[in-house]
This record gives sequence, C-alpha cells and structure tokens, in this order.
Amino acid sequence: MANTVIGSSIVIDGEIAGEEPVIVQGTVKGRIAVAEGVFVEPNAAVEADVEAESVEVAGVLTGNVTAGGRVELKADGKMVGDIKAPRILIADGALFKGNIDMDVER
Repeated sequence: MANTVIGSSIVIDGEIAGEEPVIVQGTVKGRIAVAEGVFVEPNAAVEADVEAESVEVAGVLTGNVTAGGRVELKADGKMVGDIKAPRILIADGALFKGNIDMDVER
C-alpha cells in the first residue's frame, strides 16, 4: 500500500479521507480520517481532528485524536487536544496539553 505524502510547501484546508497512510510534512487544517496511520513529521503543522489506526506526532498537532491502535508523541512533538486510544506513548521531551481516554473497547 502506498503512502500519501503532503510535502513541506503544501497547505491543505479541508478534509482528507481514505485508506492509505498519510505522511504530513506541510500544513493541514480541517480533518484527517484514514484507515491506516497518520505521521506528522518534524516541521509539519496539523490543525485538525485526526481519526486513524495509529498516529505519530513529531511536529505540531492541534486537535483531537482518535486512534484504534496507538498514539505516539515523539521527543520533539507538540500536541494540544484530547487523545482517545487504547495505547499511548509520550516520549521524554514531548509537549502535551489535553485529556487522555484509554478506556476504548478492543
């Protein structure tokens, strides 16, 4: 399965939906809903609610995240919003402001 890469100079204002993993290197505002993973690369900015199987944040994410599997905030990641996922990993150095709900039916 191919990845969808949103390049560093790309700005999307709207909704992204699909089956493939999404790698964000630029800016996304709105909503992301994909069946696979969402990866927010360093220097990327996401101002959106995100629904995916897994979410990894190394850049900045502002919005609520719902994941079927896991959410990972990398050491340089910054997130403001609520997380709902059965597994959550917050690396030393990551910044997080919000609520966490791990009471998710498997």
